[in-house]
Parts: sequence; structure tokens; C-alpha cells
Amino acid sequence: MPVEMRALGRTGVKVSSICLGAMMFGGKTALDDSCAIIDKAFDSGINFLDTANVYSLGKSEEVCGEALKRNGRRNHIVLATKVHGVMDSEDPNMQGNSRRHIIQQCEASLRRLGTDWIDLYQIHRPQSDIPIDETLRAMDDLIRSGKVRYIGSSTFGAWQLVESFYVAKELGTHRFICEQPPYNLLDRRIERELLPMARTYGMAVIPWSPLAGGLLTGKYKRGEEPPEGARFADASNPIYRRRLNDRIYDVIEGLEPIAQDKGITLSQLALAWVHMQPGVTAPIIGPRTMEQFADNMGALNVTLAEDELKQINRVARRGDSVAPFYEADFGPHQYR
Repeated sequence: MPVEMRALGRTGVKVSSICLGAMMFGGKTALDDSCAIIDKAFDSGINFLDTANVYSLGKSEEVCGEALKRNGRRNHIVLATKVHGVMDSEDPNMQGNSRRHIIQQCEASLRRLGTDWIDLYQIHRPQSDIPIDETLRAMDDLIRSGKVRYIGSSTFGAWQLVESFYVAKELGTHRFICEQPPYNLLDRRIERELLPMARTYGMAVIPWSPLAGGLLTGKYKRGEEPPEGARFADASNPIYRRRLNDRIYDVIEGLEPIAQDKGITLSQLALAWVHMQPGVTAPIIGPRTMEQFADNMGALNVTLAEDELKQINRVARRGDSVAPFYEADFGPHQYR
């Protein structure tokens, strides 16, 4: 099935309804394998690539830049990256949403990406101790200088985004046109306020973690230790271990028969569900291997009938399970 093109909010820009996330590139996925996945994604109809400065401390951006240099497709790709995370733990100014850090990191991202402009520059997390006008003015200057085309946010609350719209209007600056929230069948909280707000104000929504960090791939089984090397096998991360609870397994076990009846993988069911939700522009996939990419793309061929959606809603009830992605002390090792 051809990849659908959808409007990126109110901008008029068209992006593929699947966005390729690059968190694994430059880290667990080597350069040549990363470039191969990026090329395959472009050949498959994806024109939307998302990374961040904090992913492997700049290595992901470097890999994306090298891939675009090799394939010569920069002008045809909507390239997104993010700023906020800790880039130097010994320097308190190498993190956050200050003008100093945003402008400095934009220049660094441009060098790593090997490009003159960023299509979508996103604030990776909100920061309550820095006024939003400080952040918006810096982002607006980057747009006016031609280094950034559009600005967006990630993991902001609905109220924070509405506040930013008000401030942008008061200051006469450009506003956020896109929000990147966590959204999957294990965390549906954005359905209450953020998705309705985004549709009202014309914001694009590009959900991260549509597979719940791998929990919705079928590789985690109740009563068994997580597979070696899997994200949730990291016993040193208390948030990861806390998320592996009985309710999570209740949902996984309830969804597996639905996927089996359709002859698809659990991950394809989960991704197809996010892909078809009202208000969603493009869920972000984050494959580590070509096999994972192929499985993700198979979700585009999945349709869910009304009775199947009702089954899913009975299993994954709204508000039942939520991940602590909105905690104020979200540390740099937990970014995606």
C-alpha cells in the first residue's frame, strides 16, 4: 500500500503518514545499517525523518547527515530534530530551553546534519523554570535567519501549548506547529485533552513510542525475564522496571489473540491502531534493524474494523495504564 501523505498541521507541507525515527542510528545501529534503513524508508515513500541532538550525543544526527549526503535526497526530505537534552553534564548551560542553548545547539545540529536548514526544530521537553517567551523568541530568530523552517514541541501538556500560542500571538513570533507526544495502546492519556486541543488549533501530532518502547512487540512475556539486550531488561532503570506490571501484561495478552486472528504481528496491530487515530499526523517508528523496519511498514496494510476497535478498547481502556513520561525529573538517559 502506498504511504499516505498528510498535512503537517496548518503549514501546507505534506509528510508521510509514517515518520522514521533515528534514535537507534549511531548507537545500537551501525552507520551502514542505518543508511540502508534510511534509504529503504525513502524508497518506500517515507519523506519524514526525525532525530535529536541528544540521541547518542550527536551521533544520530551525524549518521542522518551522512545518509543524506550519500543518497542526495536532502531537498526531498522533511528533516526534524530536537533540542533540550543534556549535551555536557559538566556544563549547566549545555541543556534546557534557554536562548543560549537553543541557538548554540541549532548551529551544532546543522553541522552534524550537514545541512543549511532544519525543516522542523522541536523543543524536546518543556522547562518550567525558563519562561516560554525566552524559548519562543530564540526559535523565532532561527526561523527569521533561515536556519529553521518550522518549530514544534515534544511531550508538552495541552495547557503548555495553549499558553505558548497566547504568548506567540502577544509577541508576534512564530508558534509551534507540531507536537510529538507519547501515544500507544498502553498510554492513551493524550486523548483527553491534547488531541482535541491539537485538532482545534490546527497542530500536527507525530506520536513517539507507538509500540510503547517495544512492550507492544510481543517479546515480553508474563513470568519470564525480558530478552537479553531489550530495553526493559535494564534493571538499573527504575522507570523501566516499574512499567513491567501485571496490567501491562493484561493488555498484551488481550491484544495478542486479535493480532493472531488477523494474521499480523502484535507490533503491526499496535502501530496500525495509532496510525488511524483521528488527529494523528504520523506515528514515529524507531527500527533498530531492517527486519524491524519491514515489520513496521506492514502496519500500513492493516485495517481495523469497528468491532475490532471495540475489542481493542475493551482490552486497552483509556487511562488504565500510563507511563511516567511527563515527570518533571525526566533524566537525559530516558529521552527517546
